[in-house]
Amino acid sequence: MQIQSLLHSVLLAATAVRAAVNEPCVGAGGAPGVCVSTSSCSSAGGTTINGACPMDPVHIKCCTKPRCGSSSAGNFDLGQQVMSLGNCRWSSDCAGSSVPDLCPGPADFKCCQSSAPGSGYAPPSFPSVDGCKRVAVDGARKIVAAFPGRVREIGCKRDCTCPGNSDHCCGKATDMMCSDRGGGATMSGQEIAEWVMNNRASLNLKYVIWGQRIWIRSGDSVKPWKSWSPMEDRHSITENHWDHVHVSYN
Repeated sequence: MQIQSLLHSVLLAATAVRAAVNEPCVGAGGAPGVCVSTSSCSSAGGTTINGACPMDPVHIKCCTKPRCGSSSAGNFDLGQQVMSLGNCRWSSDCAGSSVPDLCPGPADFKCCQSSAPGSGYAPPSFPSVDGCKRVAVDGARKIVAAFPGRVREIGCKRDCTCPGNSDHCCGKATDMMCSDRGGGATMSGQEIAEWVMNNRASLNLKYVIWGQRIWIRSGDSVKPWKSWSPMEDRHSITENHWDHVHVSYN
């Protein structure tokens, strides 16, 4: 995607009244959350905060539930699963087993039975320097080296004519997939995206996108992800960049 198109997207986002319903958000204290209606959150035992779901209408809020399950007697049987006190988070971010139907939002937002984070992926394959440009391959290698076990797969060149409407068409962008599957949400990309911003010079960065927000090197000051420019809701975990960090290079 070229800078002109990106700026147009940001302008649309400033005036749009859309919410990324059932998609991730960051709640109070950095807790993983999901954008749902206040009534759905309340009925599931969660709590909401304002302003954490991009362009959310009044009834859509960021819902979190840091405690799920039971601690009254240690563990108890739930069907064929043994459940203890856990926390609601996205499946890709849970290193242990997850119990469904105890958390607000979609099926991927579950009661995690472990305090350990997810990931631990095998080293990904790197694209060849062919359609994918050297700057993109080198950038991907630096990101993976900085976050071992955190990137599952790397995408680069797409089957489209350069320049097209994306830097992927020219092999000058990498998608750093950081969830268990395409279309599976994760919160782990924020740290990667902010590291990319902070290492913009060594990466020869053009812009970076994560979690429906964009940071453009040519015009933005260095700031936390929450302060990046919001993008329009594209109605997809992947299109809203909740399963991968998009990195474009000069």
